[in-house]
Amino acid sequence: MTANDTLFRLAQVLEMRKQADPDKSYVAQLHRKGLDHILKKLGEEAIETVIAGKAGDIDPLIYETADLWFHSLVLLSHYNISPDAILAELDRRFGLSGLDEKAQRHSSPSSPRD
Repeated sequence: MTANDTLFRLAQVLEMRKQADPDKSYVAQLHRKGLDHILKKLGEEAIETVIAGKAGDIDPLIYETADLWFHSLVLLSHYNISPDAILAELDRRFGLSGLDEKAQRHSSPSSPRD
């Protein structure tokens, strides 16, 4: 099984659980509480990932990164965005310098600013 398979399987489960009983599904609870709650959880997981990275202990870093990716997928699910869209964007960036990619974003009026 590839990483892509795991992402797509997880995305399918998240999509099914969006409408599940919130008393029986963590994902349904997140969606029921709304976007701000999903974003708060994602932010918490990002901070925990940074802390684990700073500590340099591999097992907690893997665990926290898994939480971060999971909650990122919940956010994508909220907007009905498939992992395909993210993987396509990453694929587009292959062979492109990070500095060049960033410069392209800043030259587009509709692109996000850093």
